Amino acid sequence: MSRQYLFTSESVTEGHPDKVCDQISDTILDALLTQDPQSRVAAEVVVNTGMVVITGEITTKANVNYVKLVRQKISEIGYNDADNGFSATSCSVLVALDEQSPDIAQGVNSAHETREQSSEELFDKVGAGDQGIMFGFACNETPELMPLPISLSHRIARRLAAVRKTKQLPYLRPDGKTQVTVIYENGRPVGIDTILISTQHDATIGEIIDEAAVQAKIKEDLWTTVVEPVFGDLEVKPDSRTRFLVNPTGKFVVGGPQGDAGLTGRKIIVDTYGGYSRHGGGAFSGKDPTKVDRSAAYACRYVAKNIVAAGLADKCEVQLSYAIGVARPTSIFVETFGTGKVSDDILLELIKQNFELRPAGIIHTFNLKNLPNERGGRFYQDVAAYGHFGRDDLDLPWEKTDKAELLKTSATNLQLTPVI
Repeated sequence: MSRQYLFTSESVTEGHPDKVCDQISDTILDALLTQDPQSRVAAEVVVNTGMVVITGEITTKANVNYVKLVRQKISEIGYNDADNGFSATSCSVLVALDEQSPDIAQGVNSAHETREQSSEELFDKVGAGDQGIMFGFACNETPELMPLPISLSHRIARRLAAVRKTKQLPYLRPDGKTQVTVIYENGRPVGIDTILISTQHDATIGEIIDEAAVQAKIKEDLWTTVVEPVFGDLEVKPDSRTRFLVNPTGKFVVGGPQGDAGLTGRKIIVDTYGGYSRHGGGAFSGKDPTKVDRSAAYACRYVAKNIVAAGLADKCEVQLSYAIGVARPTSIFVETFGTGKVSDDILLELIKQNFELRPAGIIHTFNLKNLPNERGGRFYQDVAAYGHFGRDDLDLPWEKTDKAELLKTSATNLQLTPVI
């Protein structure tokens, strides 16, 4: 019997208050790692009307101007008008930082200066920066091997920002949210039930001042300049039954930090798989790669994506867990939801044989400490909005499928028996 159901994911634009905080946190991380790749960073940011607070724990030899970094990032996002209640030039910036606890640092410091040791020895001596659980996921619903609902939500959010910045829709303001409900049948996407866009905007559009007329204009413009281009090359498209909702309250003029306080790490589902896969609870932004909340989540995605790219499963979820100060994961779990072409036990063995999952090894594999330096001083800030996974607009090391052929070959050599 066929089963039909709906699944929904959301995204937010770079001007959303929480995402402003994530981007500032990762801009600070980029600046510190560029000058000192050994920086230990846990940068938290709070924004509200006319105010930015930077707090957290940072240990570094770098010398950066935090206030200048904050103002540059806010301007880049698009908050340059004091009438918006939040502006790069007029907001106050408060800095309240401590150093990383020495009790934490001792578990991850031991191997930095011992060049005589092999990589294996070094990887074993660098422990995880915290305990915790991390998940990674991949599926074959989209070319980037991501679930379709979050993929579409991100595409629409990126497009919404693009038409604002290019002045194609000059009345748009930086804050916005998108949401897509996908129709599934027997586990595969077959249609689009609902598209929702909430976007901050000017109170009037040209000579249009009536609120209802303003919303009608926004809805018409968003359909033709945002939605239609996003779905242009996709098989699953909106049809006559698809609901299209825009600013359901009737208007969205007051937004950004003036409309809602923001906080680093409060959009962890947007950052990952839109709720389609489980989440370990740890946020990414503002954390240097010794924090396994970030680096091990990237490794989980890398493992899951390569398994799906190898054709060994249609869907794959990987969980890792760590103990603070201990290098090797305390557990590895793999789940293919009945789509595996080999057993999950065999996949677990392939993961153990072919992937480096110790924190120092993950950092080495993805070059996580040196990426900002190699990319002109910015890397992490670019993944701080529109998702950390499935980004076909960025060259991300954990999105590579360079292990797929190796996994296929390993499966063949081990004469794995397909699951019937």
